[in-house]
Amino acid sequence: MRDHRAVVQGAAEYCQKLTKRSQSNFYYAFLFLPKNRREGLYTVYAYCRLIDDIVDGDAPLEKKRSELLKWRETVEQAFRDDTPPKHLVEHPVAQRLRQAHREFGLRKEDALAIIDGCEMDLSTTRYRTFADLRLYCYRVASAVGLMCIELFGYKNPRARDYAVHLGLALQLTNILRDVAEDAARGRIYLPEEDLATFGVREQDLLAGNGHRTDAVLRLLHFQAQRARAHYAHARAALADEDRHSLLVAEIMGDIYYALLCKIERGGFDVLGAGKI
Repeated sequence: MRDHRAVVQGAAEYCQKLTKRSQSNFYYAFLFLPKNRREGLYTVYAYCRLIDDIVDGDAPLEKKRSELLKWRETVEQAFRDDTPPKHLVEHPVAQRLRQAHREFGLRKEDALAIIDGCEMDLSTTRYRTFADLRLYCYRVASAVGLMCIELFGYKNPRARDYAVHLGLALQLTNILRDVAEDAARGRIYLPEEDLATFGVREQDLLAGNGHRTDAVLRLLHFQAQRARAHYAHARAALADEDRHSLLVAEIMGDIYYALLCKIERGGFDVLGAGKI
């Protein structure tokens, strides 16, 4: 039987390689963390990458649902406090999730919420209200932030509000950046109620750059202001005593806030070939 420490270390190396291979800007922000916390963050990123890849892959829909169900079961097992080490689940990411749960208190509810959010992309291509979209953003982004702050460490419970709002801000920025890419796949994440308010038709978003009308620009500006509001809420929730421990989260927020500013300066040129 393999030594438990060797299994865990091998799983840690797997997660680090998967994170580095993704070429994410966040990989370099992770380098600011102590080794054990950094490895935990690699684990969360690798987990999110694996779940996202299942949804975005080419497998049939039912195969994707089956794979997500397997990961639900895997997460349930990995987060069981009464499971002895010899019964560790086989996947290296699951092994590291278990280790991070035991060491830093990662919550099963947050890990499962990420699956819930990604699974929404299998059947949902439109969001009627912002409340509907907010739930999606919470699951695919805020839940990730809630896992990460346990790894960063914090003292003030308001850090959880910080993570929720920052996650919403990051995902809303993503949605703005990817309007054209999502539309090409038949997806519109901007709420239908907002399209109606600004007099924008779905065709205006699906058609590309030629339909960047005044109404569309007003709609995109409104969405940018919504993202800005969540960045502001996140900053307001960040307690002084947690500024050092949550520095990596602030770096992540700064990267995406700069992207939002770039989108705004570019006149919301996100609908066609000139996408930022």
